[in-house]
Amino acid sequence: MVPRILIVDDEGDFIELVKFRLAGLGCDFLVANDGVHALSQARQFKPDLILLDILLPDLDGLSVCEILKRQPATKKIPVIFMSALSSDVTKRTAAMQAEDFFTKPLDLERLQRRIAGLLHHETVAE
Repeated sequence: MVPRILIVDDEGDFIELVKFRLAGLGCDFLVANDGVHALSQARQFKPDLILLDILLPDLDGLSVCEILKRQPATKKIPVIFMSALSSDVTKRTAAMQAEDFFTKPLDLERLQRRIAGLLHHETVAE
């Protein structure tokens, strides 16, 4: 089965860049441009991993992650935050809910290695 990654960001060009750079992972990609749509996509498709921006329209990424981690059907989905916010408080808050935090601009090679590791070692069942 081909792994599925949900990319959540409100910048279309950024999403396309990430998809292009991660194409070598052999994954299918889902996309959401705001927090509400991200929740809907995660609940409906149960991706194997979520790349989640923090600053989003409607509902911020921290809230999205918190909601997903409280729900039995989505709580085991690994989340990696991607954000231009880089304060220690933001990173600590994100780390409490997610597997990793990447500051924009992203180190896409490091991100690709991290995703490959998570997809190889973690199974999302339910």
